[in-house]
Amino acid sequence: MERYAVIVAGGSGKRMGSDIPKQFIEMKGKPVLMHTLEAFRRFDRNIRIILVLPQSQISYWKDLCQRSGFDIPHETVAGGETRYHSVKNGLSVIKGEGVIGVHDGVRPFVSEKTLNNTYMTAEKSGNAVPVIDAFESVRQVTVDGNKAIDRNTIKLVQTPQVFHSEQIFKAYEIPYREEFTDDASVVEYVGFRINLVEGNRENIKITTPFDLKLADVLLT
Repeated sequence: MERYAVIVAGGSGKRMGSDIPKQFIEMKGKPVLMHTLEAFRRFDRNIRIILVLPQSQISYWKDLCQRSGFDIPHETVAGGETRYHSVKNGLSVIKGEGVIGVHDGVRPFVSEKTLNNTYMTAEKSGNAVPVIDAFESVRQVTVDGNKAIDRNTIKLVQTPQVFHSEQIFKAYEIPYREEFTDDASVVEYVGFRINLVEGNRENIKITTPFDLKLADVLLT
């Protein structure tokens, strides 16, 4: 079955406190985004990669690739107003049937095991979302204050979230809603049951200076 990866990178770098968008910040001499694409290429050399970037960043990215000799095959698509619209734009260039993973461009440490878990499960069962356990105590904020809840009932969600093309194409036909926080919430909204699989704790989303320091440790 054909495999696709829609990698969405629309960050501005504000939370990072940087003038450079977080996906372009260098780790060990290479932008975060290049590390991410390499992870998918290592997993499957034949996977079709669609990179979704803000229109204003596409020429900058192409220049980075040319200057660094980065030659992993991929298509570049302009993003939209929200993550939902950016994913929809990425999906629009996929015409064939297969399994489609949607991944955060600033999650460069997704493991080959996680990629295999998600894509293989989606091929068999329609979709797969990687999660990890919540190890800290968890409290829920309520109108009356807050209360402790059982952390064993909580899972922390990662990407790639992988879906059979039939499911995700159907889901992204509906109009945007504010409660769509990720792709699983969109697919679930149209009636599909979401399958959870084991992710990897190193698969962090790099959004703050602390995350960048942690990423440096992981790389070394």
